[in-house]
Amino acid sequence: MGFDYGQRHAVEMQARLRVRDGMARVLPGVADRLGPDHVVDITGFGRIADSALTSDRAIEMDARGLPTTFVPGRNLVFLTYAAALADRRGLQVLVGGMCETDFSGYPDCRRETMDAMQQALSLGLDKPVSIETPLMQLTKAETWALAHDLGGDALVQLIIEDSHTCYLGDRDHRHPWGYGCGTCPACELRAAGYDQWAAGA
Repeated sequence: MGFDYGQRHAVEMQARLRVRDGMARVLPGVADRLGPDHVVDITGFGRIADSALTSDRAIEMDARGLPTTFVPGRNLVFLTYAAALADRRGLQVLVGGMCETDFSGYPDCRRETMDAMQQALSLGLDKPVSIETPLMQLTKAETWALAHDLGGDALVQLIIEDSHTCYLGDRDHRHPWGYGCGTCPACELRAAGYDQWAAGA
């Protein structure tokens, strides 16, 4: 599922399609499991949850010690929509890409939050709902290593060329780890993880 919440880095909405198509080529066994694509327009939520990801604001720490890129409740909203679609499809497992390196800045990426959301969705839908977070305990370097283990150089190159992380939506500057401004927190995390993995690969 893709979510248009009015994010400044809206290029990720196009990137997700390139990655999706690329995964079907690089990992042929996955193609049949992807299912139909869905995009949900929640731009109204993005305006309510005003942040540096949805408006022209500086990326810095706020009074709570959270980065201004934190979109309050974003993952909770995403999971609610995903659970509704999963219910319609007769599915009960949701998969999210949250990971431990996001803990400090994004409270809705914590496993504790996922556990609480899993319980709330199970109660609200009156059936078991599981939220799987396979990257949760992995560092960014370990995530790069996992990508290489799963799809070799082809998958790593797909991630470098077609995925998007940069909060500013920069697709002009190409780095060894992919495209981005190179200075926003998302770029810095991605670059550090890639460098650590590449040094040990």
